[in-house]
Amino acid sequence: MQNIRDLDIKGKKLLIRVDFNVPLDEQGNITEDTRIRGVLPTINYALDENARVIIISHMGRPKGQRMGKFSMAPAAKRLSRLISKEVKLAPDCVGDEVKAMIDRMQPGEVIMLENLRFHGEEQQNDREFSRKLAELGDIYINDAFAVAHRAHASVVGVPELMEEAAAGFLLQKEMDYFNRSIRNPMRPLVAIIGGAKVSSKLGALRNLLDRVDKMIIGGAMANTFLKSQGYGVGKSRVEDDLLDTASELVGKATAQGVKLYLPVDCIVADKFDPRAETKQTTVQEVPGECMILDIGPATTILFAEALEDAKTIIWNGPMGAFEMDPFSRGTMAMVQRVASSHALTIVGGGDTDVAIHRAGESNNISYISTGGGAFLMLMEGKELPGVTALTRRKQ
Repeated sequence: MQNIRDLDIKGKKLLIRVDFNVPLDEQGNITEDTRIRGVLPTINYALDENARVIIISHMGRPKGQRMGKFSMAPAAKRLSRLISKEVKLAPDCVGDEVKAMIDRMQPGEVIMLENLRFHGEEQQNDREFSRKLAELGDIYINDAFAVAHRAHASVVGVPELMEEAAAGFLLQKEMDYFNRSIRNPMRPLVAIIGGAKVSSKLGALRNLLDRVDKMIIGGAMANTFLKSQGYGVGKSRVEDDLLDTASELVGKATAQGVKLYLPVDCIVADKFDPRAETKQTTVQEVPGECMILDIGPATTILFAEALEDAKTIIWNGPMGAFEMDPFSRGTMAMVQRVASSHALTIVGGGDTDVAIHRAGESNNISYISTGGGAFLMLMEGKELPGVTALTRRKQ
């Protein structure tokens, strides 16, 4: 995969695909701008090379309709502040007016096109829409890891039509860290998998069992594994149709010599409510009227011990309903343990990212991925369409 440094971009029109789908408050103000800051190295490099920079992105899910609340205006304003340079917002992402605006660009100028998803053709990977976008630039740069798993026009259609295409620094960094953590890791390699559903991470679990030395399972998905091993889990969330699958995965781990860790105690409550009365119990004694909402202190110690000799740690998914204070202890303890380890630590997934920032430990994690879905697809052992589009060009 070529990256932007491999190309002569001086004075060229760069069509840079980013993911500025950032959270907004009710007034339309950006509340968290990590994704914008993540692509600054690419944009600044392009400006240093005196390129004409055309930023393309989506915001939200307008489903092909033009909706003011999904305008790229807040992102253009924030980027302008971060690079100390005016970022003009185009009225659309295709059309004669946009083309004329780009034709008037001078080297070192930046234009942001309006939301790609105001056109339904973007998500349909429409060939004609891809052609209209491709006509706007000389070189295509993909720096949007968070949508690299989407076969959309701006991700896979456009690079096929442009003379030159390459990765930006963020996409390159994401792939480099993935390769260091999964394909060529320092061992022992430990995977921490949490979150709500086994079904959403089944592919990742199967693939990782062929690669890791240890696997830790927490969150609501652990309930399905516990029930598959004969434990009563009360009213806890369980995927009953995957009990046999969970049991099969436990057997696979044993057969392959992978140490699999499940909770041994938990925090339970009779309802999913921050004001509910909580109780600590072993997994053998979960009351029938209660649900498991966090790992317990003994599990926290067990999981910490499993991480002691780790050289590489990958983590996707929280240990419990951490958004509610009574059920946040397990996830926060895991954050502290991962952050204080001497391992290479890679975290992927929105909820885990939120927990790490809430704990103030983001600077102590080796790398926090900007894309949950793309990160999960890589964990499943699949290729990302956006990356494949670039590597195919290189070949």
